[in-house]
Amino acid sequence: VQLVESGGGLVQPGGSLRLSCATSGFTFSSADMSWYRQAPGKERELVARIRSTGGSTNYAESVKGRFAISRDNIKNMVYLQMNSLKPEDTAVYYCSLWGERWGQGTQVTVSS
Repeated sequence: VQLVESGGGLVQPGGSLRLSCATSGFTFSSADMSWYRQAPGKERELVARIRSTGGSTNYAESVKGRFAISRDNIKNMVYLQMNSLKPEDTAVYYCSLWGERWGQGTQVTVSS
């Protein structure tokens, strides 16, 4: 199993970023995929999840209305569109398979 995140960076408050996760080594279309994040000194938390069947989604309350998770079952990719970013969104963001396997993470820093 490989999960490789990209798309992080430094952005000003109110800005946007799109994270991508390239996957391989498993049947992507059958897998629930998630994005988690971990800020310094805090526990890792679930940000968004997208189900394999039907593509239903759920989000942490703190990102509802600002973030959108999506998937491409042809390219075996999962994405996280992040809008209206806030300094408190600063964290390392991880792509996850079933909440059990993780990528290496990508840093998102929201600062002026």
